Amino acid sequence: MKLDMFTEIQDPRPWEEGHEHLRITQAMEQARLADELGYGCWWQVEHHGAEEFSLSSAPEIMLAALSQTTSRMRLGHAAVLAPGRLNHPIRIAERAAMLDHLSGGRVELGLTRSTPPEWRLFGVDPAEVREQTAEAFRMIPRMWTDERFSWHSPHYDITDVPVLPKPYQNPHPPLWQAASSPSSFEQAGRNGVGVLGTTVWTAMDEVRRSIDLYRAAVRACESPAGTLVNDQVAFFTFVHCADTDEEAIRNGAASAAAWYTAKALTFFEAQEGFLESARHQEKLLAQPDGGGLAGAYLRAEAAAGTAPSDAQLVIGRILGGEEVPADEIYEALNSQHSLIIGSPETCREKLRAYADLGVDRLMCFQQVGGLPHGQVMKSIRLIGGLIEEFDV
Repeated sequence: MKLDMFTEIQDPRPWEEGHEHLRITQAMEQARLADELGYGCWWQVEHHGAEEFSLSSAPEIMLAALSQTTSRMRLGHAAVLAPGRLNHPIRIAERAAMLDHLSGGRVELGLTRSTPPEWRLFGVDPAEVREQTAEAFRMIPRMWTDERFSWHSPHYDITDVPVLPKPYQNPHPPLWQAASSPSSFEQAGRNGVGVLGTTVWTAMDEVRRSIDLYRAAVRACESPAGTLVNDQVAFFTFVHCADTDEEAIRNGAASAAAWYTAKALTFFEAQEGFLESARHQEKLLAQPDGGGLAGAYLRAEAAAGTAPSDAQLVIGRILGGEEVPADEIYEALNSQHSLIIGSPETCREKLRAYADLGVDRLMCFQQVGGLPHGQVMKSIRLIGGLIEEFDV
């Protein structure tokens, strides 16, 4: 299992003069350290209008800067917002190919359909996002490999266009899909692209089932989106390492986890997201084939009748408008082993659990909430000391 880095460039209040510049330069410093220590990839998100939750509104520029100040680790979009009004597929292909040249062939490209607040901001029709994201996966590899590109659909009308430059990597950078539901894990597998998931709020057993679903879908892949199948599983979770478990908590790890949970659920408008996902799952189960692998997954979950976890109950309370104490949020998440917080020994044990599940890349989310930069840098160093043990 490779250990990667994942960043939102978070900028929590209270703000002081120059706070944005400080956070961005700190992220650059964290990336340079990660490169020196041998982390596998630096994954940069894309969000718009996220305020203190994320400054990463132009990841392609951040990654271009990192391409000139790092030399070893790969540079990943996790992930580009794929609906056309946010990022036209031609622009995605052009930018990623140029970054591939600037980095000497170190690009990993993830795509996602984005979230309701960003759809509203850019005037995206929610009814079209799944189809447009699916089209982008098919269009972009062809733009990279065909001398001239044509595509005709209700969303795009492109005739005989040379899309340049072509990527430095041959045949093209690995493709990834962000996933948060059974159907998206299956879609990633059937597309033959890597899957990007999160374990921050997900119990280990659910992670295992999601991986099994993805692996089964990859085996059934008959027409990969790209030239090659990228059958890798990557998950991100909150990671904070200190000399002792007690020091990790004193550093503010519990409050950072709680802050992130509350901010993420608010920014992503998770309640509406859950409802939209439920509607999609109902349509999936009503399909003549029963919804494929994802449908079978959902029926097995329903048959098991598993009671809601402490984390799910806490999330429900937050969505209901309740201000849940930080310690309570942290304990609910930590009880299901979805966070990696503590001493190097504790973190090693928790990392091993993910490796044993078959995770190929663990994306370490270390700059979270109000954790001081110095403590984040120390955590990056301590986790970096475990890289050789897992990357075998």
